[in-house]
This record gives sequence, C-alpha cells and structure tokens, in this order.
Amino acid sequence: MITRPAELIDRIERLRQTRERVLIGIVGEPGSGKSTVSAAVSDVLGAGAVVVPMDGFHLSNEQLAHLDRAGRKGAIDTFDAFGYLQLVRRLRSRDEPVVYAPDYVRGVEEAIAGSIAVPADVPVVITEGNYLLDADKPWSGLRSLLDEVWYIEAPHHLRLERLVQRHIRFGMSESAAWRWAEGPDESNAQRTRARRQHADLVIDVTAFAADEQD
Repeated sequence: MITRPAELIDRIERLRQTRERVLIGIVGEPGSGKSTVSAAVSDVLGAGAVVVPMDGFHLSNEQLAHLDRAGRKGAIDTFDAFGYLQLVRRLRSRDEPVVYAPDYVRGVEEAIAGSIAVPADVPVVITEGNYLLDADKPWSGLRSLLDEVWYIEAPHHLRLERLVQRHIRFGMSESAAWRWAEGPDESNAQRTRARRQHADLVIDVTAFAADEQD
C-alpha cells in the first residue's frame, strides 16, 4: 500500500530510465480520488506530464437516451470503449506531432473533443478511469499498452460523501444524489473493485488532499 505521494514520483522516474514515454493508468471506484492522485502527480511533474481522462469517452447524453442507457450513465457500456483504446494506442506509439484528446466537462455533462493536447515529446501520460483493468473486450486491450496501473483505495464512507456532494454540486437534489451514489455508482464500483488484485500497486488516497474530488 502506497501512502506517500513522493513514492509515486520515484516510481515514474525509475520507469523513465528505460522508456521514452511512460504511460500510467490510474483506476478506482467512482469517488475514490483518481483525479486527486492524477493531479497531484501531474503537478509535481509539471510540463513533463499530461492527464488524459477516460471520461472524455462518455457517450453523449443524446446517444445515451437513444440507447436507453441514460439512467445508468457511467456504466461500462456508456463509453466509447474502442475510441478510448485507439487513443491510448496513439499515445503509446508517439508517431504524431500532437494527439488531441477529449475531456468531460462537469456541469455541461458532456465530452468535448480536442480539449487536451499531448505533444509527442511529453514523457509521461497519465490516464484515469473506472475500467482500465476490466477483463471484457475491448477494455482488456488496455493493460498491455500501459506501463503500470495503480489502484486508488478510499474508505467507503469517504467515497459516498464525495459522490453525493459532487452530484449535488452539479444539480441533483440530496435525495437523488444518494440514490445515484448507492445505485448506479455502487454497481460500477463493484465491477471496478473486482479487478483490484490486477493492479501493480494500491494507493491510499487519504495521503492526498482530502478536499479534492474524483
């Protein structure tokens, strides 16, 4: 269990000694603190790192409504999995001057294309999301593209509190926020948790800023 943020930087520096680019996957249950850890590592590395979230591959709200999946947005089949896999392949190959990745904008609740620029000379790319270790295709193809995958561990009560507060902040009533956190979010958490043992290391998120949100 990793409890010191500096250990993560040391680990990346060791990987960089044998690679031109290091790709780190950060995985965890909804609300666990994936963005907190990604931002903490990226802040230390500065211009030497870019964070590319899996959430940029959310299907649009229009498509989710068309597919009758809007009521469980965030489930594994509400993402463009093949699109995300192809992006990670492009980031791995580094044969383009710049790769532009989408980002997910909370409040708008939609992904925006071309939001994140990843120049070819950036040595560290961090990608974070719920399903980086999932065994189903095409998600299973991600593992071989990533140098390491880190699992974020957070106490259950802390995850729920973060999720509820995030849902409220972006427009849900408190009762609706609790229903979503204990319903769709928890289903997704169980699926993610089942793959914990396949991570390269487990990180105690309480070592990072407690007031940040995933």
